[in-house]
Amino acid sequence: MPFLTQLADVARRTGHPVTEVSGWRGRGHGPQPEVQGIVCHHTAGPAGGGDYPSLAVVRDGRPDLEGPLSHFGLGRSGHIYVIAAGRCWHNAPSTSAFHDNSSSIGIEAENDGSQPWPAEQLDAYRKLCAELCREFGLPASRVKAHREVNTSKPDPHSIDMTDFRAAVAALVGDTPAPGGPGPGGSWTEDIVKQLPLVRLGDDNFDVKTVRGCLFARGHVPPAAYAQVADGLEGWLTSTLCDDQLVELVRGFQQAEGLEADGEVGPLTWPPLLRI
Repeated sequence: MPFLTQLADVARRTGHPVTEVSGWRGRGHGPQPEVQGIVCHHTAGPAGGGDYPSLAVVRDGRPDLEGPLSHFGLGRSGHIYVIAAGRCWHNAPSTSAFHDNSSSIGIEAENDGSQPWPAEQLDAYRKLCAELCREFGLPASRVKAHREVNTSKPDPHSIDMTDFRAAVAALVGDTPAPGGPGPGGSWTEDIVKQLPLVRLGDDNFDVKTVRGCLFARGHVPPAAYAQVADGLEGWLTSTLCDDQLVELVRGFQQAEGLEADGEVGPLTWPPLLRI
């Protein structure tokens, strides 16, 4: 999976104001390998000082931890700040394989850890989580508090996550995004029905999708791109389905218990996209 440059568009679907923090599209500790979960945080920042006084820390980090520390910031007014499109150091060690730094999106909501939550901020929090679930084909159960996936953390304070997830689930089911899937559906379920067969010799952007998904699923060893110009980036952006890619597809199919024909069709796309 490349840098998540769609995040600002996802945030705008909430209806809350959005600020794209300068440089966010290229900010991160490398690309985001995959999105399998969402982690909700509070900043533990200052009690006063404006809407999102923790921006510099979340963007640039602390003396003991390099930034970015989260993909999104969430101001007290419900204003959403898009901070990074790549991997962020927001949850480690994680007790969930779906919610570590390499597999999840982090949201840092401004709160000192004891303040009441403004209604607008909570509304934006729920709606942002719902839009992220819709965008990445996640169930609301994949929205977790930091404290639920890291035994040493208390955040976000005082939010009942059972109620929070129920509200997210209702938003995902009742208010599809413009142009998105209907209630109960996901973006990936709708997309997969339209994807073509990818096989040896094809040269198109669907091949790039296959490459990105194989990498996200851990089926691209470093040797695959060691001799490629620009390394991993060059390998991921290639649109050619060559012999090497076919062999990697076969390996993925074998791991999934599928017929290992090296072609990406209707039986291979779903586990590849993990819908």
